[in-house]
Amino acid sequence: MQQTDSPFWKTTPLDQMSAQQWESLCDGCGRCCLIKLEDEDTGEIAFTNVACRLLDLRRCRCRHYPRRHELVPDCLVLRPLRPAVLRSLPSSCAYRLLAEGRELPWWHPLVSGDPATVREAGVSVAGGVVSEKFVHPDELHEHVIDWVT
Repeated sequence: MQQTDSPFWKTTPLDQMSAQQWESLCDGCGRCCLIKLEDEDTGEIAFTNVACRLLDLRRCRCRHYPRRHELVPDCLVLRPLRPAVLRSLPSSCAYRLLAEGRELPWWHPLVSGDPATVREAGVSVAGGVVSEKFVHPDELHEHVIDWVT
């Protein structure tokens, strides 16, 4: 069997990754946990700076990851990765990047070897969002943001 020096995300298709490989693609930015608004006419997705109530705003990790779909029925189901889900992921998301045939950025922990680079690159939502517990649903449109990366 031939051994390769290429990392798994360059040699293994998304649909063939192990659970451990799949989970390691998450950079921990927390952007997928932001409340999104969809324009009914255009289908365009707008991100807000309002996070799911389950997101730990400091660590950018779900507080109830194993039960997230039970506790938040509209929580994104990433696997299998479908086109409708892809469009709702931020452009910086590893799942989206790889599905689109692009490279992981320098700050991704699998590339940098350091989870702190996500924050250093300004990609993490830590410190820049509010929990949905504190925002009335009718006020979500006032929280639309435009991410730089």
